[in-house]
Amino acid sequence: MTTADAPPPGRNMTWPARIGWVTVAILCVGIAAYSARYLLNPPTTPAGALNNPVGVPWLFIHVAGAVTALLVGSVQFLPGLRRRSSPPHRWTGRVYVAGCLVGGGAGLILAFGSSAGPIATAGFGALAVLWLTFTVLGWRAAMRGRIAEHRRWMIRSWALTLAAVTLRIYLPLVLIAGLEFLPWYRAISFLAWVPNLMLAELWLRRKPESTRIIRS
Repeated sequence: MTTADAPPPGRNMTWPARIGWVTVAILCVGIAAYSARYLLNPPTTPAGALNNPVGVPWLFIHVAGAVTALLVGSVQFLPGLRRRSSPPHRWTGRVYVAGCLVGGGAGLILAFGSSAGPIATAGFGALAVLWLTFTVLGWRAAMRGRIAEHRRWMIRSWALTLAAVTLRIYLPLVLIAGLEFLPWYRAISFLAWVPNLMLAELWLRRKPESTRIIRS
């Protein structure tokens, strides 16, 4: 019995889509490099944690997991890497899942320590829970050979991983515009990921995944 996958949708990617993908990948690498400063030169009280009482050590753990997920995820969906369940895809996929689980678990702890109030706790907490859930569901689908289902869950997981990028786009805009930081920070706890997930769902409805073909 042999197994074959229908050609992945990314193989016939248009030039605008390719440019968009390259842009996202560059942003991921840039944000990962910027965030890694916490790991290379950790401050005693990380300013990015907004005086979160559990910022040390959980912010460092969150950053380590999120940076790993960003770097690996930026290439994980390339058609050449994921074609025919190739060994590189399986191994990078395991690293991506580990990064999401570490980053999401630590992020959930950080959310409950947020000094920005219950709205920020709810926003970042929901992000962490959904990030963990979608990643685990995608991993389980892959283990059961449900490749189309696996891809759909992982696209949702990746949309939430990209919250690290959108968060760091919104925060400087708030400062540049001279807006009051705390109320907007609370709003961004949802804005950083809800639109990402909505776009992912629209993409999934527009481009249904190919199914795996089993041939005797």
